[in-house]
Amino acid sequence: MPNPTTRRHPISLGAVLAAGISLSAQADDIGQFAAQASIGPVAHQSEATFDARQQGYIITASGKNSEQDDGLKLLYNELSGDFIVRAQIELQGAQPHLKAGWNVRESLAPDAAHVFAGVYGSGLASLQFRPATAASTEEYHLKIDAPDVIQLERRGDTYIFSAANFGEPFQVTQVSHLKLHDTLQVGLAVTAPNTGAIASARVNNVRIIKPAAPDFTPYQDYIGSNLEIMEMDSFNRHIVHRAPNSIQAPNWTHDGRTLIFNAEGLLYNYDIATGQVSELNTGFADNNNNDHVLSWDGTHIGISHHAAEEDGRSTLYTLPLTGSDTPRQITKPGVGHSYLHGFAPDDRSLIFTAERKGQYDIYSVDIASGAETQLTNTKTLDDGSEYSPDGSKIYFNSNRTGTMQLWRMNPDGSGQEQLTFDRYNDWFPHVSPDGKTLVFLSYMDDIDSGDHPFYRHVYLRQMPASGGEPRIIGYLYGGQGSINVPSWSPDGKRIAFISNTQLRD
Repeated sequence: MPNPTTRRHPISLGAVLAAGISLSAQADDIGQFAAQASIGPVAHQSEATFDARQQGYIITASGKNSEQDDGLKLLYNELSGDFIVRAQIELQGAQPHLKAGWNVRESLAPDAAHVFAGVYGSGLASLQFRPATAASTEEYHLKIDAPDVIQLERRGDTYIFSAANFGEPFQVTQVSHLKLHDTLQVGLAVTAPNTGAIASARVNNVRIIKPAAPDFTPYQDYIGSNLEIMEMDSFNRHIVHRAPNSIQAPNWTHDGRTLIFNAEGLLYNYDIATGQVSELNTGFADNNNNDHVLSWDGTHIGISHHAAEEDGRSTLYTLPLTGSDTPRQITKPGVGHSYLHGFAPDDRSLIFTAERKGQYDIYSVDIASGAETQLTNTKTLDDGSEYSPDGSKIYFNSNRTGTMQLWRMNPDGSGQEQLTFDRYNDWFPHVSPDGKTLVFLSYMDDIDSGDHPFYRHVYLRQMPASGGEPRIIGYLYGGQGSINVPSWSPDGKRIAFISNTQLRD
């Protein structure tokens, strides 16, 4: 059972929400990278281009890969301490010794101590490392063929290489106790099979992440946020807004023009066309968590506000989407915590997770009368409820079988059936506008099944709403606040979510 003093507690940082930091403002004309270099002997001009619209790169290089000296093209930043870097890499051409991936170097010298996590044209996935200047390079291989998602993480002296064929889980290897400098040159690298050859790679979904400190205090210590939009035909992702504080849970207005997210107890509108952020007036409700949802007719928004007059309990309210000084209270005074998740398709009732009778179950509440109906009844946690567009099913997540899995039931609570069955902890099923597809968040199996914490490696997954095998559509660092609310665009072509990183100066 979740702790009501911490579960989805609203942000309490003193700083106000920044207007946002653009992606290009972090670097020059090569996107997220501050510099580029050709390392070692090259016989042909190396170059890199950045497509700002797609937020992708094309890197062309010559050079030569050897044990003691490197020849490569590098787009890089200086990073200190721990980091996570990830990209989707498509090699251009069939040369077996073409290589692309993430390179971490003590310097730009060809013989510098370094770590290289990448993939060859032959399909080999390799974690290579030179432990000291001019030493021979060693390597570990992954048992995976031609992965295109390449991730490298530094945790102290440990370097963790994760690789996957898009849609599948990461395969992982690592090297520990490399005593490299604290500040390193970290970036994307491409190298050719020899100095006379040309190598090229197309790179998308680049993420450069400074994670939370290992000892951060949840619901007290926060890092920055990326507001992202994913195209559902290609699964390409775009960062559309960055903030130095914690913004959470974006959902779309029904005209497709605005995303609504919460930050520090308030709600904000993000205008997709202009990039402008404005506060959505919620009046006295200034202690909102990330459980805000829109009515099906698009005219109202429901919120969960930790009301002082309710002893800080999360309480349900509704108000016009244009804002209001006086939101209308829906759940009655004196009951337990109420965490909103959706409107019924007729907009006459709400469904929510309720702390009642000493446990957390799914309830509906009639908006006009405040009368509640219990829909589930388990000693474990039922959460994340959402109606299908036709109103025939309610989807939710429950850990009644030991791990958090997806379920569905009839609107009256009957016919409860499990939909996912694997080792992950699955949260917040969101139904596509056509009712055919679910998108949801999956945590690894190293967390408590009743928790959905901040700042973890998580997957976004997709599956048929009728059941079937889930597929990974996004690899991200996030979790709590990433996709808590209905997140599909009204045309079903995009989803919105939050990923996290400490923002660099």
